Amino acid sequence: MHAIHVASFGAPDVLTLVDLPDPVPGPGQVVVGMVAADVIFLDTLLRGGWGQDFFPRTLPYVPGGGGAGEVLAVGDGVDPGWVGRSVVVRTGTGYAEQVVASAQEIMPVPAGLAAVTAAALVHDGVTALGFHRLGAPQKGEWVLVSAAAGGAGTLLVQLAVDAGARVVAAASSDAKLALARDLGAEVVVDYTRADWVERVREATGGGAALVYDGAGGALGATSVDALADGGRFVTYGTADGFAAPDRESAARRGIRLLMPLMDGPPDQETARELLGLALESAAEGRLRPAIGATYPLARAADAHRALAARTTVGKSLLLMGGE
Repeated sequence: MHAIHVASFGAPDVLTLVDLPDPVPGPGQVVVGMVAADVIFLDTLLRGGWGQDFFPRTLPYVPGGGGAGEVLAVGDGVDPGWVGRSVVVRTGTGYAEQVVASAQEIMPVPAGLAAVTAAALVHDGVTALGFHRLGAPQKGEWVLVSAAAGGAGTLLVQLAVDAGARVVAAASSDAKLALARDLGAEVVVDYTRADWVERVREATGGGAALVYDGAGGALGATSVDALADGGRFVTYGTADGFAAPDRESAARRGIRLLMPLMDGPPDQETARELLGLALESAAEGRLRPAIGATYPLARAADAHRALAARTTVGKSLLLMGGE
């Protein structure tokens, strides 16, 4: 089978297409023939060697964290009825034509939901629903979503709108802002402008009640200034490292700083619950992943370059059958 290998940490060029033996399921495992592999910004950071304390990777490795496809084979102790079923898989790899995973790491794709749509929810659906619970947007309050055109950001915009909140979407290009508005954002701001925080505070009448920071780094720390006193700040962005807002200043203003990624990824039980809810919502048409970029497996490096350059609008996927 074809797969992407990372033999050394570095630039996108270290993503190399290789031939590997087809995996064989062991006891309690399944082999999934992948249709689409999930690609998230975190993949680009791990490829460069970042985050070993939180998300350790041992070289060489096949990057990714899952996707969607069809069960090809099962090992001892696994119901053979899984063979031939369309599933999502959330595991420690993904950029490959076939992946082996624990039977506890797969979930059926709901009837009528396309595999590529399901793949787009494997991580961003879990992230968005988890942070939606944490932020708990209320009807009528202002919510700022930064990096609003990213995989998780587009879902958070929809979830906040569905909860009755008023959304300000912040992103870095006209195309991204147009997507956020299409998803229900009431106000959009370009956060490459020097006055973007002032524009948010003006639009919201003094500041948002809740910020979802999908940018991280200095931009994420700055977005705290777009909050009203007593607000909530949920940060998950890692594009320039974790956001590090001034804790003393936040405390004086009564702002709650919530940094769930510092605790590592969610446990498997929580991830399964949230993924199931995301898939159900998508199947019912209440949640729409904005898939903006698809690449064949061999062009994984191009997917990473586009994410790093911030040119991707919406969700990125690798498709095993080509474009």
